[in-house]
Amino acid sequence: MPIEHKDQVSCAVKDQHYFHLTNGRHPQEFLNQKSNEWNLSLHNKEYATKMDEHDPIGDMRKHFHYPKLNDLPNVDKSRVNPDDECTYLCGQSLGLMPKRAENYVLSSMNDWAKIAVYGHFLGSNPWAKCDYPCIPQMSLLVGGHMKEVGVMNQLSTNLHFMMMSFYQPKGNRYKILYEERAFPSDQYAINSQIELRGYDPNESKVIVKSREGETYIRTKDILDVLKREGESIALILIGGVHYYTGQLFDIETITRAAHEQGCYIGWDLAHAVGNIPLKLHEWNVDFAVWCTYKYLNSGAGCIGGLFIHSNHFQSKLFKLNGWWGNRDSTRFAMADGKESVLIDTELGANGYRISNPSIHQCATLAASLEVFEEVGIEQLRSKSIILTQYLQYLLDTEINNDSVCTFKTLTPTDPRQRGAQISIRPNEITAQQLHDEMEKTGVVIDIRDDIIRIAPAPLYNSFYDVYKFITILKEAIITIRALRLKH
Repeated sequence: MPIEHKDQVSCAVKDQHYFHLTNGRHPQEFLNQKSNEWNLSLHNKEYATKMDEHDPIGDMRKHFHYPKLNDLPNVDKSRVNPDDECTYLCGQSLGLMPKRAENYVLSSMNDWAKIAVYGHFLGSNPWAKCDYPCIPQMSLLVGGHMKEVGVMNQLSTNLHFMMMSFYQPKGNRYKILYEERAFPSDQYAINSQIELRGYDPNESKVIVKSREGETYIRTKDILDVLKREGESIALILIGGVHYYTGQLFDIETITRAAHEQGCYIGWDLAHAVGNIPLKLHEWNVDFAVWCTYKYLNSGAGCIGGLFIHSNHFQSKLFKLNGWWGNRDSTRFAMADGKESVLIDTELGANGYRISNPSIHQCATLAASLEVFEEVGIEQLRSKSIILTQYLQYLLDTEINNDSVCTFKTLTPTDPRQRGAQISIRPNEITAQQLHDEMEKTGVVIDIRDDIIRIAPAPLYNSFYDVYKFITILKEAIITIRALRLKH
């Protein structure tokens, strides 16, 4: 069951050049090239199925449970075949269940049933170290050294732990910079930490916003704010991929600029890990936190992840301590007294552990990470860039016009500035109307306020999924308009 660490290598593919974009070629050029090569229009079903036939990692789909229409709520069974699979484009909210996860969990449960307390140190994956098998592949996914990466707690808990260490306001340097519409939990943590230090949140935050009339934030504008206000900023916290717009921030450039201004910088990678390649150690990121139930497919509310750069291993940063943060060799010695506990704290990310991890959560995470190890994040990103561009192209050419339904795209059109997500705001009809009508036909997408978030996850989504989504979307719009005219 446990994942063994291997060097990251590209998986064997049946068409090695298929997802290889050379010389900065735009993915639309690749899509057009295949269209010309096969003499098939991008608007045809045959084109989508042909793309899937040549997908070198398309077989990974069979490793996931795909919900059937009969099992989903709000599906109009009179309009669909209940035995068909749904069209699932909601990986940015919850990833699908890897089929092997059940066996991983059952293995831990069997150890509990058969050897009880001895399972802490014996069995298929001893519970006292059940998080350890997840760390090698997790380290590869985030681009960190293994000592820099920990699997523990949940995202917001880890964020508070990291801010306890890295938000240390002093004198005129007391503000926290973050992006507009940051995920609410991040904003709650920011306000809490500011108040904990005795500051007023209304006076201690710098919020970087998009320009008037634009939907995402320019890197230049972030850098300009840093140059202008950097001396007053103690900490920067930004989401690597923005949950609302799908924008992928330039983590390396922004991190470098933050350090030039003497600021600590952390990243919320909830929508980035398992979505894009990351090089946290190389980029000198101070810390990062993430969940594992979105693109990492570990299950709702599953265990989180944490990165702390080795530059800070010897720093005298304040942190909260717990017995599980002690070294393995002496943790069960039950050392008494403040001094002995502090001296024996594990060096690196694992020193931030407070309590022992859940065996069930580590089992589902390990099952998913095994799939990532078989594919490789670079290969996934290559497919994702093309798959998301295919979605963007069909949205623009099939839907966004006066005869169907105009909408505003919030996500950058530059593939290098977005993850596996496109967010749109429909004009003539509401996002809620569109979401509800799509749900009746078994399309699973996400709604946030007045926008629809569409996320084709490259591990299990196909080009046909995207084609089918566009077809149903157009039909849904026609249905809504007809109902409106009737009333």
